[in-house]
Amino acid sequence: MKTLSIVWQRLIDSGGRTCDRCGATHEGLRQAVAKLEQVLQPLGIKPALETREMDADTFKADPSQSNRVWIAGKPIEEWLGARVASSPCCSVCGDSECRTIEMGNAVFEAIPPELILEAALIAASRSIGPGTPDGDCGCKPKCCADRR
Repeated sequence: MKTLSIVWQRLIDSGGRTCDRCGATHEGLRQAVAKLEQVLQPLGIKPALETREMDADTFKADPSQSNRVWIAGKPIEEWLGARVASSPCCSVCGDSECRTIEMGNAVFEAIPPELILEAALIAASRSIGPGTPDGDCGCKPKCCADRR
């Protein structure tokens, strides 16, 4: 069975806490992975969620690295054609400008399960179609261009 890698990284303070937006993203990931297990199983693909913790010093050096999601090795915003932005957060993040994702006019502080599902399904479809997940199948240029 193929594995669809999903990696999530977020700040965890010394007391083991995270902010509300990271907590909501975690819940969205749990919901999305449960759905993906059902949907992808007939295709021979199993989602694998890995969670990574950032300490306060790492977070302070670059807050935009918290609440990041990668699917099949690519940031979720690449799969979705979204932009990364930031907004003030809360509690354990202090007054940091934390990561958000923008799609059209919508701004997402927490990543909802629907966006995770959409990105994961795009990634999964690329892993079972002709060529490789990066779209380079080595054939005529039109073939790969049609899939992008």
